[in-house]
Amino acid sequence: MTTRRVSVYIDGFNLYHALDDLGESHLKWLDLWALSETLVREKEVVTTVKYFSAYATWMPASYRRHQRYVAALQARGVQFIEGRFKEKPMQCKTCGVRYKAHEEKETDVNIGVHLMADALQDRFDRALVISADTDLNEAVTLTKVEAAGKQIDIVAPPKRKGRNSIALFEVTVGRVRRSLLPAEIIHEGNTIMRPIEYTPPAT
Repeated sequence: MTTRRVSVYIDGFNLYHALDDLGESHLKWLDLWALSETLVREKEVVTTVKYFSAYATWMPASYRRHQRYVAALQARGVQFIEGRFKEKPMQCKTCGVRYKAHEEKETDVNIGVHLMADALQDRFDRALVISADTDLNEAVTLTKVEAAGKQIDIVAPPKRKGRNSIALFEVTVGRVRRSLLPAEIIHEGNTIMRPIEYTPPAT
């Protein structure tokens, strides 16, 4: 039997918020390539992992942590596809105060475009889309039609399967715990240190 190539497409903030809800900050220092390898079947091999996210540049501490995480992922072979945030004027329904919020843009479109392009260019045999965002369902359905023979499955983040009825399964917390990045990782000659906020609890 021929080995099947698997490409993995990860909705960064959708996964992040699922991990945040688990209440274990160290799980955010997650090796997405290693995690992807736990999701494939026998005679399948992960050939590409793409991480789609955007930098919250108005929050310096979070921005620096995110940059460090992206560098660590790139050291593992993960491709970073950057989106952006857009300022959005808001008003409190209770007190009427006006303020500015930030809305992530482009990630859904970027995932859909990369998924379709990679399928049509025969870059995978099977694709896994890690997200519980139902906005991606149509991109998955259309890609299956346009690239006949390609298998594409949606995989929900931990505790998120109920949010998307077509998700094949969800990433278990156990898989996450077994797929963390090391405390130090080398990338392009530089040592990337795990942020102190993501230090695992003492055992």
